[in-house]
Amino acid sequence: MEFKDYYKILGVAKTATADEIKKAYRKLARKYHPDVSKEPDAQARMAELNEAQAVLSDPEKRVAYDALGNQPPGQRDFRPPPNWDAGFEFSDGAGGGGSDDYSDFFEQLFGRARHGGGAGSPRAHRREPQPERGTDHHAKIELDLLDAYNGAERNISLRGARLDGSGHVVTEDRTLNVKIPRGVIEGQQIRLSGQGGPGHAGGPAGDLFLEVFFKPEARYRVQGRDVTASLPLAPWEAALGAEIEVPTPTSRVQVTVPAGWKKGRKLRLKGHGIPGRAAADPAGDMYLELELALPPADTPKARELYETMARDLPFDPRAGL
Repeated sequence: MEFKDYYKILGVAKTATADEIKKAYRKLARKYHPDVSKEPDAQARMAELNEAQAVLSDPEKRVAYDALGNQPPGQRDFRPPPNWDAGFEFSDGAGGGGSDDYSDFFEQLFGRARHGGGAGSPRAHRREPQPERGTDHHAKIELDLLDAYNGAERNISLRGARLDGSGHVVTEDRTLNVKIPRGVIEGQQIRLSGQGGPGHAGGPAGDLFLEVFFKPEARYRVQGRDVTASLPLAPWEAALGAEIEVPTPTSRVQVTVPAGWKKGRKLRLKGHGIPGRAAADPAGDMYLELELALPPADTPKARELYETMARDLPFDPRAGL
């Protein structure tokens, strides 16, 4: 799809400040607004102006758009910033530039805007900017399973955009200390109030939502609050039963293995899964999948024992085939 040069549409340099972009937009809007313009292509030009203004007036969207534009033609790999598809909402007013007028380029990159009047209407120009809450941002955070049992603190690094004192868009990195609550589960979101996009015209900042993922564990599998682990058994433990000590993510517990091992059998340790976060939110359980582990016949004594069993036990493992 053809790349649209929003800077060229507004007639400003790529280094233009926010104030210069606003002035250029208003000047051209007065010329091309369909309610007052006599230009034959006024409505189409107004739609282009609205597109350019919607992107270049938002610091974070402008940074992402610039990153796309700086790539060589044909190699422009668009990667939207957090909450990119939240859409845009313009002031009420008559005239062109409504959400139905956005180009395919705009909609492919930014999604359809919420329906509203044209941003270029005279009424919109006369109105003072209204306080507007910043957009919510979304990111992912990867935790150890033990963090869900005990809670933790983690530092995360984020990259965002803002306007500097001269009105230019600059990127900045920031580090946040995040408190991980005990009992958090995978897929849950941790909300950091006021850490999202900046507000406009004095409005409050949005929030940052961190979606929780657990690092892969060699021993444990997690589903919701339940935790599952394999429990290898020696043949005599599986056949005769046993009292054995088993590790959990936070402790070691004594477990009674019943006699007569069966494939697929599980033992349940009630309340040893991920803890609940409130009285009405009980802890999960831990499940032990019983598996048979055969000792190797790698010594003369071990081979002798296997040969004795082969000779003396009336056992045919393929009897049911």
